[in-house]
Amino acid sequence: MDRTALADFLRRRREALQPEDVGLPEGARRRAPGLRREEVAALAVMSTDYYTRLEQRRGPQPSEQMLASLARALRLTGGERDYLFEIAGHGTPTSVSAATHVAPALMRVLDRLDDTPALILSNLGETLVQNRMADALFGDRSGYTGLARSEIYRWFTDPSERLRYPEDDRDRQSRALVANLRAAYAPMGPRSRAGELVRALRRASTEFAELWDRHEVAKRFEDHKTLIHPELGPIELDCQVLFTEDQSQALLVLTAPRRSEGYEKLRLLAVLGQDRFAETHP
Repeated sequence: MDRTALADFLRRRREALQPEDVGLPEGARRRAPGLRREEVAALAVMSTDYYTRLEQRRGPQPSEQMLASLARALRLTGGERDYLFEIAGHGTPTSVSAATHVAPALMRVLDRLDDTPALILSNLGETLVQNRMADALFGDRSGYTGLARSEIYRWFTDPSERLRYPEDDRDRQSRALVANLRAAYAPMGPRSRAGELVRALRRASTEFAELWDRHEVAKRFEDHKTLIHPELGPIELDCQVLFTEDQSQALLVLTAPRRSEGYEKLRLLAVLGQDRFAETHP
């Protein structure tokens, strides 16, 4: 671990960013260039003290998970992310760490979406980052580990995952998830993370195995769906998807027409999300 290089790199990347680059309000005039340390720490979901020690060359070696969070918070490119891992003593990122690095172009779009649910997913259905409105609609998905990070895996192994959908729409959702996985599996191959996910699901779910054997393949670019919120009940939403060029990640945005019931429920959802944040962050 090269503490000096790590500290200098983090500081320079922080100073190169402006609040609007990461979706933050500009606020009062700043005495120093770039983001504040506490802002980077919040974006990376770590304590300000931990981040400050890294910039002061006295912090512990960050884990791969911490480095992935920092790469996302600092909006690093793929090459910059690899460099961060190298100087932190982890070498080239593992395939898992590399795959979960959010494309900066998608992050720039997500940063500007604060009034409607939006999240970035991998091609295996892993939530890589979500805004506060998506937190309020789906709950915080950042705590899942292993195969359970994939919404496809959870759908076929955890019955509670289906409670967000009306019962008469669950079969359609099952087919859509399997068809999306098929589309990812083809280029990634049987020895990839997609292959691992397929093997685990074939063992765990008869329903999945039957759907997988149909060889249906599809990627959804738009959809109309009803999601059931535990407090607000059914919410009708339009879903739009924006893929990266290599199709490995997608930005999913959920909206409703103005003056519709879904639109009014999204406005209530924004208030509920703010209240919950205030309760958990005194």
